[in-house]
Amino acid sequence: MSSVIVVHPNFDAAWPYAANHFHTLWRDQGEVTFIRLEHGDERLLGELVPEAAVVRRLVSLGVQSSLACLRRFTALAETAIQGTYGSGLDEQSKSELESRQVKIYAHPSEGFWSQSVSEYGLALTLCGLRRIPQLHHQIITDLGPWDYSPPDGKGVPGARGQQFGDNPDFTCGTIAGKRVRIVGAGNIASRYASFVHMLGADVAAWDPFATEPSFHRAGSRREWHLERLVQDAEIFVPMVPLTRSTRGLVTAEHINALPKGCLVVLVTRAMICDMPAVRRRVLADELSLAADVWEQEPLPLDDPFLGRHNVVHTPHNAGRTIDANKNWSEKLAEQFLPVQENKQFRSPDENQ
Repeated sequence: MSSVIVVHPNFDAAWPYAANHFHTLWRDQGEVTFIRLEHGDERLLGELVPEAAVVRRLVSLGVQSSLACLRRFTALAETAIQGTYGSGLDEQSKSELESRQVKIYAHPSEGFWSQSVSEYGLALTLCGLRRIPQLHHQIITDLGPWDYSPPDGKGVPGARGQQFGDNPDFTCGTIAGKRVRIVGAGNIASRYASFVHMLGADVAAWDPFATEPSFHRAGSRREWHLERLVQDAEIFVPMVPLTRSTRGLVTAEHINALPKGCLVVLVTRAMICDMPAVRRRVLADELSLAADVWEQEPLPLDDPFLGRHNVVHTPHNAGRTIDANKNWSEKLAEQFLPVQENKQFRSPDENQ
């Protein structure tokens, strides 16, 4: 049986660890041909595999193909033709492969990076509550944060005290006991909900499309009305992908209804929210913000959010961990039948 993986450098630019991991997964099953194009090499798929007629399993990652290319793979049984983002198959090629009963595989969901994003969301939540990035930045050049003395050295209820570096004007302290309100109950949001539930938060989520297990397995109460979800939030986490239906889903009215001092956490896409409303309330010191995604990326260096006492900011890197790269490959590779189990791929001599 012949297995081939072909990779374009444009794919490596998006997923720098995925192709090699896919190669490892298949190599553990037996012999596999691995072809990585050089930068500037724009040859089509059919030009890269000299013995295309004996290939039974084919994975193409970011390499351009045509109907004529795929017709060279006369023995093909299973394939995944991926562009850098999404499918790399046109409808005519897909139709022909299906007529030849070739099994075509693609990614089932964005679940390959959901663990990375949800963990990052948890980290941003902790950083927003405890002002960890701000304090780290301050103590590089200033000894002031080490001094916990109350005003005039006299203890006052509610003032600065030993090891207390939080800002009580905003939600602070532990996740335990906090009212965490989440928009979404999908791959990312349900994981995040389970984390904060495990830490002792009171968790509620709104998602009109999710099934009941998405809520109770994550330890969250299902809220049926978005306008009610925002009313008592201490930590508000809009956590859905950006689509036509979710753009602006969290309106200015929702943002304005958040209680003063609420911490807003953004790790999926900023434009699911009315960002002018978020900006207005954050800059007015009515909300705090911990965000990895923005309405403009990169944020200009003169953006008023940068360096604020009530903003934690990171440069949109929640999802692309080494683990997410490996999960990308594993979720595609697991759809192929393992060599040792795939009797239909064996030659007549091998089956005797």
